[in-house]
Amino acid sequence: MDFNVKRLAADAGTLFSRAVQFTEEKLGQAEKTELDAHLENLLCRAECTKQNTERIMKQTEVLLQPNPNVRIEEFLYEKLEKKVPTRMNNHEVLGQSMIESGSEFGPGTAYGNALIKCGETEKQIGGAEREFIQSSAINFLTPFRNFLEGDFKTILVSINGMIHSFSAEQDLRMTQSEFDRQAEITRLLLEGVSSTHAHHLRCLTDFVEAQTTYYAQSYQYMVDLQKQLGSFPSTFSSNNNQSSSSGGASISVPTIPLSASMLSPSPGLGLSGFHELRNSSGSRKARVLYDYDAAGSSELSLLADEVIMVSSVPGMDSDWLMGERGTQKGKVPITYLELLN
Repeated sequence: MDFNVKRLAADAGTLFSRAVQFTEEKLGQAEKTELDAHLENLLCRAECTKQNTERIMKQTEVLLQPNPNVRIEEFLYEKLEKKVPTRMNNHEVLGQSMIESGSEFGPGTAYGNALIKCGETEKQIGGAEREFIQSSAINFLTPFRNFLEGDFKTILVSINGMIHSFSAEQDLRMTQSEFDRQAEITRLLLEGVSSTHAHHLRCLTDFVEAQTTYYAQSYQYMVDLQKQLGSFPSTFSSNNNQSSSSGGASISVPTIPLSASMLSPSPGLGLSGFHELRNSSGSRKARVLYDYDAAGSSELSLLADEVIMVSSVPGMDSDWLMGERGTQKGKVPITYLELLN
């Protein structure tokens, strides 16, 4: 949250400059206490770690919850130590809307059934997203926040102690001794930043693993849905299958392989082949890709993998061809067909 930055009112770089300046003022230019280069480098490294941790944490929070109003609300609930109200995420809201709409259209209709199936899948993806957000908050954001609000604040307090170790009323040697003691404490705290980097690396690995699981689950849910929609007797769903198959060729997810028919169009299936057929008066053999139930007497029901004859009829919609199986004839959707040579 942006509030994390504001809560760190003291800046390590400013405190360091004040420490050096205060030393010069109290001890004089000729006898000033120099902070060694190692301590200075450690301080710069800690400041760099703090700034980058804030930046990564802020952008991760934006990724997990893009709505700034919701982020502010969750922050306030956290500060008030109250439980954040459970709300549906976008996938779950969409899924619920699809299920309700599908129920109104009728689960027995192709469109209504498809909407319900899509809605259930969207809710599954929403559940996977919820698990991803919870895992990321616990294993990634919390350790980052603990560093900013815990370890780094302790470092700032120690640096402040170096400044206040000087007093005009104190003996110079006592002042120098106290400064050296505080500097050593600060050095030890700053050297602990290395272990912080190692810990944050493990947290980053956990975050990547959670993100991989989320996308893999979502991908598998969509693959399963695509298979279910492929058998629906609807031009609407078949058109979606065509676009999904065409676009799927550029997607590579090795951990969850798709069948060859889903990843790429078959060699015989192409817009040019159908275009040539529509411009000719002949007929071609075609293999049926999916089962299709005729929606009316003018259509022909199909069985996956059967071979039929298809031809173009003047005035027919470009998404359809005339199919023949023996003495049976009827319209068939081209997206269910693969033209054969």
